[in-house]
Amino acid sequence: MKFELKSFFQTSAAMACLAASSLAFSQDVFPNKTISLVVPFAAGGPTDVVARMIAIPMGKALGQTVLVENAVGAGGTIAAAKVARAAPTGYTLFLHHMGMSTAPALYKKLSFDPLKDFEYIGQVVDVPMTLLARKDFPPTTFTELQAYLKANGNKVSLANAGLGAVSHLCGLLFMSQMGVELNTIPYSGTGPAMNALLGGQVDLLCDQTTQTVPLIKDGRVKIYGVTTLNRLSALPNVPTLSEQGLKGFEVKVWHGMYAPKGTPAPVLDKLTAALRVAMQDPMVKQRLADLSSDIPPLDKISATGLKTHLEAEIIKWSPVIKKAGIYAD
Repeated sequence: MKFELKSFFQTSAAMACLAASSLAFSQDVFPNKTISLVVPFAAGGPTDVVARMIAIPMGKALGQTVLVENAVGAGGTIAAAKVARAAPTGYTLFLHHMGMSTAPALYKKLSFDPLKDFEYIGQVVDVPMTLLARKDFPPTTFTELQAYLKANGNKVSLANAGLGAVSHLCGLLFMSQMGVELNTIPYSGTGPAMNALLGGQVDLLCDQTTQTVPLIKDGRVKIYGVTTLNRLSALPNVPTLSEQGLKGFEVKVWHGMYAPKGTPAPVLDKLTAALRVAMQDPMVKQRLADLSSDIPPLDKISATGLKTHLEAEIIKWSPVIKKAGIYAD
């Protein structure tokens, strides 16, 4: 009996050591197969473009292919839930924009928790926005715009790309800080909303620089300010909304990369290192510059940087969304 117990404990100890060794080995050789980078929007969209842009240099840094996988629907929540349930091995990653910070307030029932169900790899890219008007809208300066909105209120139409879209959130924050209620008009996407502005069917629109810079430079729209705290190199003569009186006004379509909760720290470290390499790739930097997009500082391309930013953005957007009384099923 004593021999059997001794043999049992020796066998158990050996198995435990073997399991620990196998885990350590699997982490040491990570990655040894293709990595899936899940994107919650359709191919060709802004977030998909960012994902495919960084997938190749990130894969080179890791020595394995990073394959972009589109899982669309429900404002990104379907893809987020899918990644949250995936095995925490580092082979399933998630790239999402600021929708990760607005989902808790926007959706009554959410099958994942952005702060509890993921590990953080780092911020990826920030896309600024611009406050625009149709070309013949009366106010010519932001000061004139403020007076005009105070006097005309909901007679002024503000377009957006749909419930919970960044253009919608930007408009909500703008109205909140201005203390006005405008006539908000949702469209089925940014394209239709911009077409309505260009056609003179709506007065105002808040939209990303990736779409608006060429229109601004061609004089096809009127611009009142950019939504960053500092002026943009692509539009150096356009003041920020913050410097024109809306102190601290900042809306950027920031993106972050995540992994399922429980992904081992050594694996996360390798992924963060590869992401940093990808963000410094000359072709990536040039492409992002052409799109008037910003690469975050090195300290934000980290687990701590992304987690801190996500927490701050949830605090920022939750009261704006709740005050507006909007929600999605």
